[in-house]
Amino acid sequence: MNRSELVTALAERAEVTRKDADAVLTALAESVGDVVAKGDEKVTIPGFLSFERTHRAARTARNPQTGEPLEIPAGYSVKVSAGSKLKEAAKGK
Repeated sequence: MNRSELVTALAERAEVTRKDADAVLTALAESVGDVVAKGDEKVTIPGFLSFERTHRAARTARNPQTGEPLEIPAGYSVKVSAGSKLKEAAKGK
């Protein structure tokens, strides 16, 4: 399902226009992005998903072609965890 299909499905379920559904989806993405960028909070949609910024330590890796060691600097990543309802849906229940 791509974004336009998701917007259409949301509009039908919520009985709103596609424009309104798209605006809500955009606002949700921006809000989650803002909180994750700050890194001081975890965003949780109960039963569905949670988003959290995590810190990755610096490490040494190897170039697969040459075997030469590479230094990868420390940085940040996003951890996304599935909630209980989403996990049940994945099982087909």
